[in-house]
Amino acid sequence: MTPVNYKKYPFTAKIRHHVSANNYMPVSELKFLPDSYPPLIKEIEWSSIFINSKPPKVLDIGCGKGVFLLSHALLYPDINILGLEIRSEAVDWINSVIKGESIGNCKALYYTVANSLPFIEDNSIDRIFYLFPDPWPKRRHFNRRAFNLSFLDETHRVLRNGGKLYLATDLDYVHDYHLKTLKHFGKFSINELQDRSKWDFPTTNKENFCLKNNIEVYRLVCEKT
Repeated sequence: MTPVNYKKYPFTAKIRHHVSANNYMPVSELKFLPDSYPPLIKEIEWSSIFINSKPPKVLDIGCGKGVFLLSHALLYPDINILGLEIRSEAVDWINSVIKGESIGNCKALYYTVANSLPFIEDNSIDRIFYLFPDPWPKRRHFNRRAFNLSFLDETHRVLRNGGKLYLATDLDYVHDYHLKTLKHFGKFSINELQDRSKWDFPTTNKENFCLKNNIEVYRLVCEKT
């Protein structure tokens, strides 16, 4: 795998860490759509997304600036991976890198998973990654967390039997929240990894920071049962 030379693609846009609170809510709960709200997508013609015209087998939900997304695509060139991101500036930049590097099995989509995944077929996905999400630590902001029972119901629907949901965070209270929500949902087997030896995937920017600074990372592998 030849890594991307990111110096060729300077990120010049100003990107906000937090976007409008409405963007984290499903459209059914909003009285009006703000201009910044990601588009609603009901279906996708995959021939316009991936060079082999096939649907994705991997989802990266909350792909950020796409380091993991792009690295996964290069490491597994025969597997289509779709990234979902709520910030349009990041999506535009990722797709400019994809175009510049002619990566045919990868795409970033400007979309909020709060509106489910209607463009993904049942039992079609092998792996879903939800890595280092925004913690939204204040209780009044918990409703902005994408990880909830509706999210798990939708990921369970699109994963094939035996498909896996991968979670990672460096925050113990987010890890505890993930475990509590998963156990309440009850339709995934849960494997808490003690180290990275059984996590054979590229690192994210956040994970690189954690590894460099000896910050503990909590990893879960959840298999559809």
